[in-house]
Amino acid sequence: MKFSTRIAAVATTAAAALALSACGGAATDTSPGDGGSGDTAPIKIGIIADRTGATGDVGTPYNDGMLGYIDWINAKGGIKGHQIDADSNDYAYLVPRAEELYKKYVNDGAVAIQGWGTGDSEALRTKVAADKLPFMSASYAEPLTDPKQSAYNFVVAPTYSDQMRVALNWIAKDAGGKAEVAVFHNDSPFGLAPVADGQKWVTEKGLNLGYKAYPMPKTPNQVGLLTQAKSQGAKYIVIQNVSSPAAQVAKDIKAQGLDMKIVCLNWCSDELFIKTAGADNAEGHVMVQPFAPPTAEKPGHKVIDDYLKSKGSSLADKGLHYAQGWYTMDVMAKGIEKALDAGGELTGESIKKALESVSVDTGGVVGAGTVSFTADSHRGSTGTGIYEVKAGQMVELAANQTPES
Repeated sequence: MKFSTRIAAVATTAAAALALSACGGAATDTSPGDGGSGDTAPIKIGIIADRTGATGDVGTPYNDGMLGYIDWINAKGGIKGHQIDADSNDYAYLVPRAEELYKKYVNDGAVAIQGWGTGDSEALRTKVAADKLPFMSASYAEPLTDPKQSAYNFVVAPTYSDQMRVALNWIAKDAGGKAEVAVFHNDSPFGLAPVADGQKWVTEKGLNLGYKAYPMPKTPNQVGLLTQAKSQGAKYIVIQNVSSPAAQVAKDIKAQGLDMKIVCLNWCSDELFIKTAGADNAEGHVMVQPFAPPTAEKPGHKVIDDYLKSKGSSLADKGLHYAQGWYTMDVMAKGIEKALDAGGELTGESIKKALESVSVDTGGVVGAGTVSFTADSHRGSTGTGIYEVKAGQMVELAANQTPES
């Protein structure tokens, strides 16, 4: 099944024309965008989405959030009068398909790319550097934050490794002494991304934690894996996977009567985990989540909720991954806006330069609230929230936690 969406000036031409007319800035020049007056050429952005693959449960609301943001900003007149011409396609979590889509977007004249997974982000990073195309994705693998390794990749949230470090710090305090930690992970580059750094953190900080990693099988239950974790003596299960398999772990823990607490990292820390597991099975489990859930009611949620309500929906219906996609696209848009302000030709190089000095206030939704990059670091944020599931809701235990806090 293929999902393809192009959001461009078509749906919002009338609104944009009215807005520009009201400002006296309407123009008809369709030459490549240079940020100068009179130029309203669309800005082409390619989006690689997972809506039907192994991570489609969380990839779909994330992709919807990006498309919602583009629809919202285009209806407001776009970025300084330029509509975003976004081509979004489902790659079903298949790296070769992502590479095909990337090539298509380059040929179509995209000036920036929004990707998705760790495998495809890492496979493409040398190409995006060679093609000088700014690339954001929903992968928070640590190598993607280092401009020396990944010159055109930008990561808006704390890395998986930082999330793991925060999780291990919390476990050490919660245990109040020695404890065994089992790490259940997706058997992929995404799943493995924080595993070695977690072990290194335990050693470096002298945490009194046992630590063992287990790849998660693609089976309807996780009882076999829990049996291995029980043999290890694990009371804490850190999960680096998406919501659906993590919810199955919660169900199996309850069904087996095990005394174990799940600590989810980003992609299973959400409403879908609670809904799929069932509130009783999810109760008491912990979530390290850099993106504030709608129940946190941060100021940055309002613009999204207002937009969705104008469409007959709400952020409470769409969930936190919708906000995650929205603000990832917002950060890229702010970089493009700054590049346009600087004048000259709008290119991947000019957008990269702008992003390396941009500071985006997300109204408390991402990390500590602000996403910013430098030429030496493409790590946009380090702070993350910690939540506990109580009565079917994500309740904040601690805000803005960093590995060293």
